Amino acid sequence: MKFGIMTGSGFDPAPGLSAMMENAQRIEKLGFHSLWMATIYNYDALTALAAIGTATREMELGTAVVATHPRHPMAMAQQALTAAAACNNRFTLGIGLSHRYVIEQEMGLSYDRPAHHMREYLNVLLPLLQTGTVDYEGELYQTNASLDIPEANTPPVVIAALGPAMLKLAGNRTAGTTLWLTGVKTIAEHTVPTIIQAAADAGRKPPRVIAGVPVVLASDPDSARAMVDRQLGPYKNIPSYRAMLDREGASGPGDVALVGNESELRQQLQTLRKIGVTDLNAVLVNESRDTYENTLAFLADEIKAFTGD
Repeated sequence: MKFGIMTGSGFDPAPGLSAMMENAQRIEKLGFHSLWMATIYNYDALTALAAIGTATREMELGTAVVATHPRHPMAMAQQALTAAAACNNRFTLGIGLSHRYVIEQEMGLSYDRPAHHMREYLNVLLPLLQTGTVDYEGELYQTNASLDIPEANTPPVVIAALGPAMLKLAGNRTAGTTLWLTGVKTIAEHTVPTIIQAAADAGRKPPRVIAGVPVVLASDPDSARAMVDRQLGPYKNIPSYRAMLDREGASGPGDVALVGNESELRQQLQTLRKIGVTDLNAVLVNESRDTYENTLAFLADEIKAFTGD
């Protein structure tokens, strides 16, 4: 299992793009395999990661995730290939449907038939990333176009997939899935079996399962879980995440977080690896700089044990 860190989530040591770039350099020096960023209500992740790509040399940079509805798939492909060129082809494009209230209430766009939207989106996006050209006539998209970004190789694509339809699509068409607030029981019994079977049915290699999860090194787990709930509480009311929490029998984000002392956290990480998680995307939830730094240092110390590097 590879180790990654989420940036731009509000829990970084210091705000601002320059600070994120400096912290990314430090995270890379600590040996982490990847750095992830979402486009939410602050920096655009594709642009920010392109900048971070010029300041780093080895670790993977990926979006987890960028919403599809606001960006035409041709624009998404162009941005992704540009980001890949900026980081010498260490870029992974994570995309997702976002949520009905974001797309309809905040953006004023249609959220009808989201799985159908994603299928057609991939029908335009993937050929552009793979060959630089597309000629597609669908219900939602009619695109005949080409792109020429010679420094960029085809970046891997992963989908934010929680329900069975999206997991099957991720397994059939992409390199895997990137998760958020999905607990161990759900990953083991629902996520991994569904996506692995879909990939096998399509003759594809085993997919990546990237688990985005809050991680807190703490001597008092109950207090730490309460802190996670304070910081991430609104997620429990978003239908797609609520469904995953309900599968887990969890009342809120704190119940699916990785929380505990070094021994307890190590055991929880081992469980993730055992159930088929290929990548950890650790969100270092905190209310103090010390919590961030202590958790980051612990994870850095665990990298060799979990990857054999």
